Amino acid sequence: MGVVEEAHNVKIVGSGDQTIVLAHGFGTDQSVWKHLVPHLVDDYRVILFDNMGAGTTNPDYFDFERYLTLEGYAYDVLALLEELRVQSCIFVGHSVSAMIGAIASITRPDLFSKLVAISASPRYLNDTDYYGGFEHEELKQLFEAMQSNYKAWCDGFAPLAVGGDMRTVAVQEFSRTLFNMRPDIALSVGQTIFQSDVRHLLSQVTIPCHIIQSMKDLAVPVVVSEYLHQNLGGKSIVEVMQSEGHLPQLSSPHVVIPVLLRHIRNNIDA
Repeated sequence: MGVVEEAHNVKIVGSGDQTIVLAHGFGTDQSVWKHLVPHLVDDYRVILFDNMGAGTTNPDYFDFERYLTLEGYAYDVLALLEELRVQSCIFVGHSVSAMIGAIASITRPDLFSKLVAISASPRYLNDTDYYGGFEHEELKQLFEAMQSNYKAWCDGFAPLAVGGDMRTVAVQEFSRTLFNMRPDIALSVGQTIFQSDVRHLLSQVTIPCHIIQSMKDLAVPVVVSEYLHQNLGGKSIVEVMQSEGHLPQLSSPHVVIPVLLRHIRNNIDA
């Protein structure tokens, strides 16, 4: 196993001519794809990995400097694809990983046949003529809460993000993976993500993008999916699902998995 492979807990399942890379969002790890993977293994070679900083990765490998921007994560993706000798893949990115995949594709568009983006946002903060969903003050309070009592913050944030209460399996699952992160790393990653702004890069993304979004999502308002659609440089398509929450592949698999499979299998022109 290669160095990059080992650091990111890479798992390869299934067999097929086409490769699919599944990339998780903040506070989760590759287990977030557990409902999707069984539907892919017969037809595809599926690559699962953990983003650096996830609770399942070695905290000693987390470079606070490197991961101050999303580019650090995009370089990880490219290094991973290179080490695994992937020549082309369908990249399925959840939340921040959709933008990480998009950034990676600007450098090496040849490695990506398409991007399937779930709950993606180029900027979480509101701006002049742009609605991202958060005000500066709200984020300031969020970061302060993470710093003062991380466990309490996880317990409060998980139900809000998933869209349910602590009794639901999806909320418990997200709360578990969130709490698995080392608090100082979680804060750093959270600040990088919530303060990111990659709107200026969207026009350079030329690969086909399938934008999939819950109709109600605490972190990403529905208008953001339309913003992506209007500003991406290549062909794109938007589908708003009858699901709620920021991790719909975990909380509403019965709604989301069929939609995901359709976008993975069909091209935009189809």
